[in-house]
Amino acid sequence: MKIRIKFCKYGEMKFIGHLDMMRYFQKAIRRADIAICYSEGYSPHMIMSFASPLGVGLTSDGEYLDIEVKEAPSSREAIERLNQVMAEGVEVTSFRKSPEGKAFNAMALTAAADYEVRFRQGCDWEGWQEDFDAFCKRTSISVVKKSKKGERELDLRPLIYRMERQGDRILLTVAAGSARNVKPELVMEAFASFVGKELPKFALLVHRKEVYADMGTEEARKLVSLEALGEELS
Repeated sequence: MKIRIKFCKYGEMKFIGHLDMMRYFQKAIRRADIAICYSEGYSPHMIMSFASPLGVGLTSDGEYLDIEVKEAPSSREAIERLNQVMAEGVEVTSFRKSPEGKAFNAMALTAAADYEVRFRQGCDWEGWQEDFDAFCKRTSISVVKKSKKGERELDLRPLIYRMERQGDRILLTVAAGSARNVKPELVMEAFASFVGKELPKFALLVHRKEVYADMGTEEARKLVSLEALGEELS
C-alpha cells in the first residue's frame, strides 16, 4: 500500500538539510511502529521518497513524503503515533493512502508550489511595496539562471503562476519539480534588480505553503494539492 505523509517544518528544524530529514523520518517511522516496506538486495532500505526537498533555512506547512507499507493503521492513529515521536519543529498533519503506480509518485507529480515571502527587518527599502506592484505587471522577467551545466538566460514570467502582495507579505505560486523549477529567491532577486537594488544575504524569510500536481491539460492548468490526491484511512 502506498502512503503519502504531509508534514510541517518550522523553528530550528529549518536548518536541517534534506538528507538528515530522510534519516530523521527513518528513525521516526520505526519508533512509531509503522510497518514500512524495505527494498530487496544486499543493502535493504526503507521505500521512501520526498516530493520536493526543501532548502535549508526555509519553513513549510506543505512537505510530502511517500512510503510503502505492508499494512497501515487509520489515518488518525498513524498521525498520533508519528507526532508522539516527533521532535519540536516537525508535525505530521496528514497520512493518506495514495494512488498506485509510478505516475502518482509525489516527486513525479510535483508541478507547482505556493510560497509566502517576507523581508527580514532592516533588509527592505522605503517604497518597496509600490515597486513590487509595478514589478507584478511585467510581462517578461529575464534572469540568468546558473546550473551545473552552466548559465542560461530564462524568462521567469511564464513559470510564475501567481504573484501578488498582501501588505508586507509576497505570495507566489511558481513552477516546481524536476522539469521546471523556480525558487522564490530567484524571483525576489529579479525584483531587486528591476529597481536597481541588490538583496543582502539572508534578506528573506521564505515559507512554503503547499505543493501541487497539475491534473489539467496543456491548454488549461489545474493545480491540485498532493494531499487531495490521497484518501483517508479509517
